[in-house]
Amino acid sequence: MTSAIDHLVVTARSRDEGIAWLADLLGVAPVMGGEHARMGTHNALVRLGDAAYLEVIAPNPRAPRPDRPRWFDLDRLPPAAAPRLATWVVRSSDIDAAVAAAALPLGPIEAMTRGALEWRITIPPDGGLVLDGAAPSLIQWAGHEHPAAALPDQGCRLEGLTIRHPRADRLAAMLRDIGFDGPLTLSPSTEDWALGAAIHTPAGVCVL
Repeated sequence: MTSAIDHLVVTARSRDEGIAWLADLLGVAPVMGGEHARMGTHNALVRLGDAAYLEVIAPNPRAPRPDRPRWFDLDRLPPAAAPRLATWVVRSSDIDAAVAAAALPLGPIEAMTRGALEWRITIPPDGGLVLDGAAPSLIQWAGHEHPAAALPDQGCRLEGLTIRHPRADRLAAMLRDIGFDGPLTLSPSTEDWALGAAIHTPAGVCVL
């Protein structure tokens, strides 16, 4: 069993607001993704490599409200909330084994689709974020080609993640349990948690 960084998740009150925020920071505009019918959300994407991307996700105002909480804590965003890097997603070679081995309760595995894409992902029943978002969701894609390969290359690459959290030891144990390998610096904190992503862009390195 192996796992690696799959994508970063930026949450926003609206997709357009999230796109504008990222375009200002990165100097490149995210491309439109699509809709997640089961969750009542839609997204836009920036390629970060052959098998990694950045996603801005928001409630879809044209979609019916789902009969369950939306993922990534989107139903609990304050009315004036600005877009932010909320959490990250880890790709597993065996999501069933990873969830069984994980030292944290990541939620049940749900089957999801967007257009022709199919995947399985962990989603807590309340739609919340595990360890405030410091702990990743787990994902496993159907098919052999990663969806990032179909995105335009705008010259952005993920250089690494930095996480500080009071329960960093539990997160480190979980990542060891699922065979994680990737550019991550994890450290304990006695204060609030923090998630940062260093992204190489055509204009230099940007930190979300």
